[in-house]
Amino acid sequence: MRFLKFTFDEKRTVGELAVQVGVDFVKSSTGFGTAGATVRDVRLMRAAVGPEMGVKAAGGIRTLEDALVMIEAGATRLGTSSGVEIIEALKARLE
Repeated sequence: MRFLKFTFDEKRTVGELAVQVGVDFVKSSTGFGTAGATVRDVRLMRAAVGPEMGVKAAGGIRTLEDALVMIEAGATRLGTSSGVEIIEALKARLE
């Protein structure tokens, strides 16, 4: 399987094109490559698509702290295989 790497300008352009064609959300990565979501990418995507479109951060989100950082950066959706653990950690924090 081959994974492509894009420059920040290319990522910004893709976000702007996504707005023009009216997609519901953009996604940081598949979560299956060598690198998952980065805060920098999520911030870039949020800036490119504006406040109305969804931004999904996927890959490498394993803890509540990871999730909160991505949400703070602008993610409205998270792709993670650690969802149960993240919710349990959130519940424990709120108790």
